Amino acid sequence: MGTKWKSIKLLGALIVVMALFAFSNHRSQLRKPTEISLKFLGDDRLFITQDAVNKLLIQNYGSLENLPKDEVVLDSLEQTILANDMIKNAHVYYTVNGQLKANIVQRTPIGRVQGNDKFYLDDEGKRMPLSPFYAARVPIITGEVTGDALSQIYELLKYVNQDGFLRKNLIGIHVVSDNDFQLRFRMEDFVVELGAIEKLPQKFANFKAFYAKATKDKILGAYRVVSLEFDNQVVCTKI
Repeated sequence: MGTKWKSIKLLGALIVVMALFAFSNHRSQLRKPTEISLKFLGDDRLFITQDAVNKLLIQNYGSLENLPKDEVVLDSLEQTILANDMIKNAHVYYTVNGQLKANIVQRTPIGRVQGNDKFYLDDEGKRMPLSPFYAARVPIITGEVTGDALSQIYELLKYVNQDGFLRKNLIGIHVVSDNDFQLRFRMEDFVVELGAIEKLPQKFANFKAFYAKATKDKILGAYRVVSLEFDNQVVCTKI
């Protein structure tokens, strides 16, 4: 009798727990979310603000406070956020207590095209619009920037960003033609004639050796043009 009574009590407790879980889950599904909580991962210099993202969501869905939880499609919210050209990745989710959150990763500009058509070049080699909220400090790209030239500039900037000296000091790239590029460096008046985007390790090794020697001799200001177009040498033109 005792064993049977214990089994009945255990079954009853199990039924109660299942009923509470179902009730809690039902209430959770009906619970209306508050405004979505946004978190920008990585760089805190925002090309798009939290208010701008919230306005984007309101334009598409209205106030999320008016929607039950089971009517909120997370994938759809993510795609709406990703439709903004400033955003690289977004993950929308509910916390265990029912709070709606979104983790957002912005795109990363590595160069800025300054011409009739103004835009950033991002770290995937794609065009990225300028932001009304923040201007990135990246090398300025001038000249006739064709599609082929832009793809070569992307390869150049990928190389530059892996080198501490170049990343810190390069401020400008000028497109002479699709296979001919000039560079500008911080605090120096001379133009560096890079030529084609080839043999970059050799060209920049030669340039850094020249730069170190000219800095030591205090003669950097004497040059107007520094050419890296010739194999294994740096050819300089004085002012």
